[in-house]
Amino acid sequence: MEVRLDGRTALITGGSLGLGKAMAMMFAESGAKVAIVARRQDVLDETKKEIEDATGGTVGAYSCNVLEKSEIEAAHAAAVKDLGPIDILVNNVGTSKRSPFMELSDEDWEHDITLKLFSNIRFSRLCIPHMKEQKWGRIINSLNTGAKATPAEGGPTAISRAAGMSLTKAMASEYAPHNILVNGLMVGRIDSDQWVQRHKNAGDNKSYEEWIDDFGKGLPMGRIGKAEEYAAVACLLASDHGGYVTGTAINVDGGLCPVV
Repeated sequence: MEVRLDGRTALITGGSLGLGKAMAMMFAESGAKVAIVARRQDVLDETKKEIEDATGGTVGAYSCNVLEKSEIEAAHAAAVKDLGPIDILVNNVGTSKRSPFMELSDEDWEHDITLKLFSNIRFSRLCIPHMKEQKWGRIINSLNTGAKATPAEGGPTAISRAAGMSLTKAMASEYAPHNILVNGLMVGRIDSDQWVQRHKNAGDNKSYEEWIDDFGKGLPMGRIGKAEEYAAVACLLASDHGGYVTGTAINVDGGLCPVV
């Protein structure tokens, strides 16, 4: 089976590094035009060139602070102007933050919810009219397994992601008659830029490769996941081969999550 996205335009938030970059690369390899959205234009430009050189595809790079509604609207408008209306939206932006409940301020909660929930809402609101008009669309929300099995001190991230999972189901039910399919991908322990930063902050004397290898030994499959493995699931969902899958929250975690 060959998964193709020819003739489609995808917009991926958090698209300059890690999982977003892996998805952008695979989508471009599969024939889609890809708009990558992130904060830093210099990193975006590097990723854009890397993807174009590797795939020969068409990539647009748009700087955007997704905490700001006006910047989301501007990034979407620029991408549509350059690449055409968005057929596939991947809401992938977000960082991981967890603390004891009593140590989280109102500002912590508001920032996390705006970053991880409202950005999804706002980008989706902009993309749905075109998808509805053409009776074809894909929205993929990058969440995490903590949304299904929230650990102690899992806020605010797991709480925001749980809201994102609920949003995914509500939108899937509402837009299924219009052939707009909405799914969540639940991130487990997958090698990405966030893990590179964790290694730096840990102050461990081991190399990143040694550190990540040791960490992976405690997981069910004995290793940490690869960004390309996550991207492959997203690519399938975005294609016509995923045409009867909607309203799901798929664990991409090597069996780590105790909830199916």
